[in-house]
Amino acid sequence: MTLPTNDDIARAARAIAAQTIRTPVLSLSSDRWRDILPDAASVTIKLELFQQAGSFKARGGLLGIRALDAAQRRAGVVAASGGNHALAVSWAAQAAGVSARITMPDTVDSLRIDGCRAMGAEVTLCADMPAAFAEMDRVVAEEGRAILHPFEGDHMTLGAAVCGAEYAAQAPQVDTLVVPVGGGGLIGGMGAAFKRARPDCTVIGVEPTGADSMTRSLAAGHPVALDRITTIADSLSAPRAMPQSFAVAQAVVDRMVHVTDDQMRAGMGHYMDVLRILAEPACAASLAAICGPLRDDLAGRHVGIIACGSNISVARWRALMAS
Repeated sequence: MTLPTNDDIARAARAIAAQTIRTPVLSLSSDRWRDILPDAASVTIKLELFQQAGSFKARGGLLGIRALDAAQRRAGVVAASGGNHALAVSWAAQAAGVSARITMPDTVDSLRIDGCRAMGAEVTLCADMPAAFAEMDRVVAEEGRAILHPFEGDHMTLGAAVCGAEYAAQAPQVDTLVVPVGGGGLIGGMGAAFKRARPDCTVIGVEPTGADSMTRSLAAGHPVALDRITTIADSLSAPRAMPQSFAVAQAVVDRMVHVTDDQMRAGMGHYMDVLRILAEPACAASLAAICGPLRDDLAGRHVGIIACGSNISVARWRALMAS
């Protein structure tokens, strides 16, 4: 396993610059944040929910489509996803004129299902995320489609690294990066870019208590699978760690922490109350961590967090906040 180099990241950034958004960075410095954030800490947030297709996944999706050969483009692609990656692949495939199949849990927000179909993707609903991954594998075997995996592969690592390099340039003061973890593609790529820019930067991953495959994998020293997943954060519900994304995460992650569903709900509430952002649970995970289990540890630090994406309907947001 080799981490992406600065040249790799720069080439990828140039390749997708015309189709992606350089998302804004915001300092959480108003008095309304004072009692929420770690004491004496400066906190910066990168607003990836304003990216194409509503999440950071757009960069990796584009890079994955660009890497297809002519035969793969004719056969089309397939992706398993809880929603954000599904939308990104649907968007990137439509832009390139490539057929897309999406496998998703039947419990995901209808906004995501409808969004994929509106962009021309064929959607298959499954019982849960493990079943969605199994259906993706079946489609590959029977239809010959290329997998655009939600977190495993050079395209996803590089897409996240482009995001990380962008963030590091926008917020050079950040000495601690706190990133939500589903399968590990985001923290691996962002962490690699930050470590290239600032080797002494601390990279911390955040997982839900009921979906912590990366925490368990790093503790075990190898990728592990979960027997079951119990979390409201469907975008962070990877059923297992995978070799490449695990190896990259292992190389760049300094620490992992857990957040509960209630802590993510609190983060969702803070985003709505202060910024008027309708955040999905995964989007609120970094904020939940720095306001919860990391609050004392990050006092006085220059902290960078990411609102990784937010494709959620008002109805789903209200239901989650009421549960």
